Amino acid sequence: MITLTEALHEILNGVVPLETEREQLERALFRVLAEDIYSDSDMPPFDKAAVDGFACRRSDIGDTLQVIETIAAGQVPQKSVGQGECSRIMTGAILPKGADLVLMLEHTLDCGPEKIRFSGGDSHTNFALKGEEVKKGDLILSAGTHLLPQHIAILASQGITLPLVSKKPRVAIMSTGDELVEPGVATRLGQIRNSNAYQLMAQTQQAHATPVYHGIIADHLEATVVAIQEAVAKSDIILISGGVSTGDFDLVPQALRSQNIEILFHKVAIKPGKPTVFARAGKCSIFGLPGNPVSSFINFEIFVKPLISKLMGNLPHQQEFLIPMGVDFSRKKYDRLEFLPVSIDAQGAVQPVVYHGSAHIHAFCQATGIMSIPQGKQTISKGELVYVRPISS
Repeated sequence: MITLTEALHEILNGVVPLETEREQLERALFRVLAEDIYSDSDMPPFDKAAVDGFACRRSDIGDTLQVIETIAAGQVPQKSVGQGECSRIMTGAILPKGADLVLMLEHTLDCGPEKIRFSGGDSHTNFALKGEEVKKGDLILSAGTHLLPQHIAILASQGITLPLVSKKPRVAIMSTGDELVEPGVATRLGQIRNSNAYQLMAQTQQAHATPVYHGIIADHLEATVVAIQEAVAKSDIILISGGVSTGDFDLVPQALRSQNIEILFHKVAIKPGKPTVFARAGKCSIFGLPGNPVSSFINFEIFVKPLISKLMGNLPHQQEFLIPMGVDFSRKKYDRLEFLPVSIDAQGAVQPVVYHGSAHIHAFCQATGIMSIPQGKQTISKGELVYVRPISS
């Protein structure tokens, strides 16, 4: 049995990002950029007004000023501002020559036809200098950036309509068990609906990879072998729910060995999720996940999600935050690292939610995070800091 750290090392060791492709900008959200982006121009490209108002010389703001022209955004000023003069200007318009200040419209008085006076108040410059945000040639986005809406705006500002991004991993998802039926099937005594596969498909989508459902696999060695063979040929990751423990019908490890697929680990010192299998067939990573829904949910978060990130060219990282415990807490068994569903109260403290074990996926509908308790830690006092991993929304 290996530790969580050792398991992550086995999973991520030697993994390289997938091939790249050009993607339409409007479909590039959540993809991972595969090239550095340098600015093709200064930003802003000219001195521009930050407010609606009047462009003038600071030395003249105590005088009545003659309005010599109106400059709308997108127009080029036709006149330079001289002594006693100003130009009416709109937000985003080019600052005319001679001006070093924009008086806000609400800080001026109308003094007659095309004449204004400063009424007092804010006298900041109220304009942005050419290149004060970005200089031409500056590195503005690095390869490995997980593209969010603000990054899409940057790409658009550079005229990039087909950014180079890493391909999305294809994740094959299957469940084993003769007791399973699909969600739309009425159950008979002894049957349960296949919720794990749909949970894993949703988590895969949330991780911005592509899920491919391979259905329910019967508890037969040959059927398990065939399903794995088919998935290996066209997948980057395979997630097999169930069939990984030590029972007579837990056939996944046997099926892997029969195909000479090396199992890198079979047990991890965590709770829930101890009987987790990880193997690799060529470049395809294979996870055998416990059949209990909480186990498969957590194992995806701590094992599969970092792998997806690395395959997409993003540096995997575990987002955990230290948050104070809101109550005294203790547990009976503390021989393994344990993950528990929690919520964060109005005071920003951790509150455990009602949880009955690894079959109780309903508890995670009330949770906003997953608390990790180190091996050997039995009690946590109120106010003590604990690590919490947010549940993605």
